[in-house]
Amino acid sequence: MIQSLFYFLLAGLCEIGGGYLVWLWLREGKSIKLALLGWLILMIYGMVPTLQPANFGRVYAAYSGVFVILSLLWGWKIDRVVPDRFDLVGGLIILVGVGVMMYFPRS
Repeated sequence: MIQSLFYFLLAGLCEIGGGYLVWLWLREGKSIKLALLGWLILMIYGMVPTLQPANFGRVYAAYSGVFVILSLLWGWKIDRVVPDRFDLVGGLIILVGVGVMMYFPRS
């Protein structure tokens, strides 16, 4: 489970970080070098979920929940937008769903 959580974290950082670098290029007028680095990181993101021990649909569905949480954290720490109580409650609901989908024992 620890390894699986690490892969979710790594995938999230690659997707959000790579997307953010492209965002900086397109929206903030930063160097094309940031976009190229972002695209490379996004390609790596495409490979990381394949390391998960579950099927494609389950991995991507669960990862969507992790992505929501990491996006809120990124916005809070990088863009300085503090999540409100509804973000926190929604995030908790999502994390419970991810836990059930990925780690609940199946027969």
